[in-house]
Amino acid sequence: MFAERLRELRKAKKISQGTLAAALGVSQQAVGKWETQRSTPDPATVARIATYFGVTADYLLGCSDLRSSFAERPKIQGDRQVQVPVVGSVRAGYGSLAFEEDLGYCSADVRNPGEYFYLMVRGDSMEPRISEGDLALVRRQPDVESGQLAVVLINGEEGTLKKIIKKKGTVILQPFNPAYPAMVYVGQDLEQIQIVGKVIETKTRW
Repeated sequence: MFAERLRELRKAKKISQGTLAAALGVSQQAVGKWETQRSTPDPATVARIATYFGVTADYLLGCSDLRSSFAERPKIQGDRQVQVPVVGSVRAGYGSLAFEEDLGYCSADVRNPGEYFYLMVRGDSMEPRISEGDLALVRRQPDVESGQLAVVLINGEEGTLKKIIKKKGTVILQPFNPAYPAMVYVGQDLEQIQIVGKVIETKTRW
């Protein structure tokens, strides 16, 4: 969806890949790869592209067919579809969580939207099940059961999405990609990690 909408927006504006690349400060080759789905831009660049074309990031990501501001979104009657914010990263803030890189909104079938957020996945540590650029719907909660997916802060830094495994006072952050090692925390090391929330589902947006 992203590749199609990027290409459509560029052609509607009647600009070349080179012109768009120059405006964004990237190479023409990068724009070409985005439009052919051979690579994806980082969340910050997605936001810049949306701003350049005067659309919302969620339109660009395929979360909505509305190109204009979020305030114009119609309410959907008869179901629980609501708009949940999409963020590029999560960190520890001053006494709470800091959500960085506002990327717009995407719909979700949830009862209490204030308890949820979407996180744009970075990296390939959760391949092949979850890919870079996917959106993970996260419900804010301080703990999860063993075997569930969660967003976790390590030493208060940027949240990482991993499978949680609990064994006799030990917490293991397990990636799906075998190229990445599991991270094991036991004893005082457990103080280094903080569960932000449970991953309810993921959506492929590229």
